[in-house]
Amino acid sequence: MPAIYPFTAIVGQERMKRALILNAVDTRIGGVLIRGERGTAKSTASRSLAALLPHVKVVQDCRFGCDPDRPATWCTECKERFSAGGKLPTAERTTPFVNLPVSATEDRVVGTLDIEQAIQKGERHFEPGVLASANRGLLYIDEVNLLDDHVVDVLLDSAAMGVNTVEREGISFAHPARFILVGTMNPEEGELRPQLLDRFALSVEIVGIREARERVTIMERNLSYERDAEAFRKDWLEREQELSNKIAHARELVDQVKYTSRDLLSIAALTASLNVDGHRADLVILKAARAQAAFEGRTKINDHDIALAAELALPHRIKRTPFQQAEMTTEQLQERIEQLAGQSVPNEEEGEESDSKQGESEEKKT
Repeated sequence: MPAIYPFTAIVGQERMKRALILNAVDTRIGGVLIRGERGTAKSTASRSLAALLPHVKVVQDCRFGCDPDRPATWCTECKERFSAGGKLPTAERTTPFVNLPVSATEDRVVGTLDIEQAIQKGERHFEPGVLASANRGLLYIDEVNLLDDHVVDVLLDSAAMGVNTVEREGISFAHPARFILVGTMNPEEGELRPQLLDRFALSVEIVGIREARERVTIMERNLSYERDAEAFRKDWLEREQELSNKIAHARELVDQVKYTSRDLLSIAALTASLNVDGHRADLVILKAARAQAAFEGRTKINDHDIALAAELALPHRIKRTPFQQAEMTTEQLQERIEQLAGQSVPNEEEGEESDSKQGESEEKKT
C-alpha cells in the first residue's frame, strides 16, 4: 500500500484544513461536514489527517481501544477485566481511519448482540460494528447525503454522546465511541435534511482553486507523489511531524483554556443577531474557539478565536443572512463581535473569568 498523501502538502483549502484540525484537537466539537464539488481533496484531507495524528495509548487487547487513563469511559469488557484482575496492561496504536460505506445498515454501524447464545449458554457475546473500529480515530462518510437518515442519526448521536450502547431483549453492552466525524457531500446530488445538517458542528463549503499557479502546484505535487510516494512523504515528513506535535500539545492544553463572561455574551449576541435557530451553535463556537486557542498555544480565547469558530459553525445554520449572499470574512465577523460586545456588555469587567470546570460539565450534558 503506498504512503498516504501528506496533509501539509495539500494546496489551499485552508478553511477545510482548519475545521479538521480543530476537531482533531477536541473531538467533543462534534465533527465537520465538507460540502463541495468533486476533486477538491475532501477524502484526501480526511485520510491524511488520520495518518499524521499522534499515536493513542490503549488498553492492550481491548477490541474498542479504550483509554487506560479514563476508566469512566471503559467498555463493559474492560470494566469486567479490571474488576477481576486489577490494573490493565497498555499499548500504543496508530489513529484508526474508518471509511463508512453508503450501504451500511444500523447493525453494521452499532454492532450486534448474539441473543441465541445468551439464551442457550447464558453468555453475552457482542460483535463490534463500525463505531467500535472508529473509537479514538476518524470516521469518514463519503456522500453522507445518500446515507440512510436513521443511520446518520445513530452516528451523530454517538458522536455527541461519546458512547455506543446496544440493548436487545434485556441484554446491554456499552463501549466508548469518541471519534472525529467527517462527512462529505456534493450538493448537486441532494441535500441533507435540516435537522441532520444542524447536528454537524462545523460546515465548510469548498470549490476548486481558480488561481493558475496554485493549480500548477497541485499538478506538480500529485505527479511527484505518483512517481514515488515514499520519497514524496519523506520530503514532507518534518512538516507533518511538526503539525502532529502541535496537535498533541493542543490536546493537552484545551481543557485549560479559559474564557470570560464577555466572551460568552459575545457569542450569544452574535448568534442572536443572526437569528440562528437553537443553542447548539453557541456551544460549538465556544468549543471550537477554545480548540483554536489551544492550537495556537494559548490558555485564553479572544475575539479572533470566536470569529474563526463562527466562520465554521454558522454558515449552515442561518437563514437569509449575508452568509448566503456573500460569505462574511473572519475580519468582518470579528468587527461584528466587537460591536456587539460593546453594546451587550457596557458594565462587565472583561477580566472576570467563568468557571471553566462548570463550562466543561455543561458541555458534557449536551
